Amino acid sequence: MRILCWNVNGIRAAQKKGFLDYLKRESPDIMCLQETKAAPDQLGSELLAVDGYDSHFVSAEKKGYSGVAIYTRPKPTQIISGCGASRFDCEGRVISADYDDFILYNVYFPNGGRGPERVRYKLDFYDHLLDQWQDLRSEGRELIICGDYNTAHKDIDVARPKEWSKQSGFLPEEREWLDKITDMGYIDVFRTYNQEPDQYTYWDNFRQARERNIGWRIDMYMVTEGLLPKVRNAAIYPEVTGSDHCPIELVLA
Repeated sequence: MRILCWNVNGIRAAQKKGFLDYLKRESPDIMCLQETKAAPDQLGSELLAVDGYDSHFVSAEKKGYSGVAIYTRPKPTQIISGCGASRFDCEGRVISADYDDFILYNVYFPNGGRGPERVRYKLDFYDHLLDQWQDLRSEGRELIICGDYNTAHKDIDVARPKEWSKQSGFLPEEREWLDKITDMGYIDVFRTYNQEPDQYTYWDNFRQARERNIGWRIDMYMVTEGLLPKVRNAAIYPEVTGSDHCPIELVLA
């Protein structure tokens, strides 16, 4: 099974830049999108009814903001919109799909860049989801959690660790949460396969950051330990343009 994940920074903008051609060409089993910035009633049939896929969208109450979507060939036994907390679900950040062997969470984690209150909201969001994941693990379920985490974990995951250590996305308290979940057995799959530096998934739109590869690795797959033997590959595709993020891939046996 091949899963692709991509923060498209607006699905309608991505459509104009060739998103549907990319989806059809790559033909993953599952495609997870973040920051779709659109409700289904704002989209045409070409995005809602892609041949061979069922599509599921979760949107924010605020127009043109946040939003997540899943395109899936295998039919999940259940799709759940949101995470069960209205203070988070109003922003349209979570959709999950139960495939029996695992539950796939597609998440657009909050950005804490608008100040301390927003950082607190982000950390509360992290903890709320962690409680939910731990409940599922206690029932014996395996999890895949993909999306834009909006936090880079280690120094190797950003181009300028010292310079960026005082801004949201690389704050100590944000990184500590990633330490916490990896200590609890959630595995950053990409780093299982690749310990090379300069591997990024997001680049600022200013100062030619992408051309210079001054980036962040904030888009990730985390899996629970029982799934690791089924993982065959995890990859980043920085050559794919159309957004300020690039797609990432997870392949399961």
